Amino acid sequence: MNSRVRLPLLLPFFQQLGEAGILFGKTVKNMFRRPWEKKIFIQQLESIGVRSLPVVSLTAAFGGLVFGLQTYIGFHRYIGPGSETYGGPIISLGLSKELIPILVGLMVTGRVGSAMAAEIGTMKITEQIDALHSLGANPIQYLIVPRTLASFLMLPILTLYGDIIGITAGFFYNVVIMNVNRIIYLKNTLLYLEIWDIVSGLLKASVFGVIIAIVGCWQGLKAEGGAEGVGRATTRTVVIASISILIFNFFISKALPASLTR
Repeated sequence: MNSRVRLPLLLPFFQQLGEAGILFGKTVKNMFRRPWEKKIFIQQLESIGVRSLPVVSLTAAFGGLVFGLQTYIGFHRYIGPGSETYGGPIISLGLSKELIPILVGLMVTGRVGSAMAAEIGTMKITEQIDALHSLGANPIQYLIVPRTLASFLMLPILTLYGDIIGITAGFFYNVVIMNVNRIIYLKNTLLYLEIWDIVSGLLKASVFGVIIAIVGCWQGLKAEGGAEGVGRATTRTVVIASISILIFNFFISKALPASLTR
């Protein structure tokens, strides 16, 4: 009896997973076909990258400040005064590998993913996508490929930008506000932080970018029922993409080596 109940509940999940997977496969296939929509691609680079800089700046700055605050408290309380100089590597490692990629992914999901779903959903409801079909154009190649490529490229760049701001904010809190020894703080940070720590965070960000674009476009293509349907599509995009980022982050962290030197 229980198995009969569980199966219908799981069917919609696997159906939606299959839909997203098929769309991803078609998108990858169409990336290597001409013509390339360069104009739309450049517009998406600006929309995803340049216009996301303010929200990424604020998120990374205050993320670095609060992480620096809690790291200072932890060292000062549990190890003792003077140990705060070892907080630099922990702040830099935590921000570059985990916190900044996730925060950037979630912020871009809310700003860009929802916009993709709303834009494509509106085109679907107003039959503009059907018009593309009738004109012989491929909607996936015209709409989804430029957005996916732009998101794949811009998320690592935004993450690297966020890493710089977040690490600087952590340095500012510890060294400038709490008077931690600057020389030892920087020395420990440079000694223990590896390039791989930053690169692994950028690899995660690339995956997150693909997730955001695919989920946003997929939900936009599924939109129906007028303005209310577009609203539901944007809400589902933010929820599904955010949860997917958190899930994929764990498995990517588990799969990637902690260090390339050991």
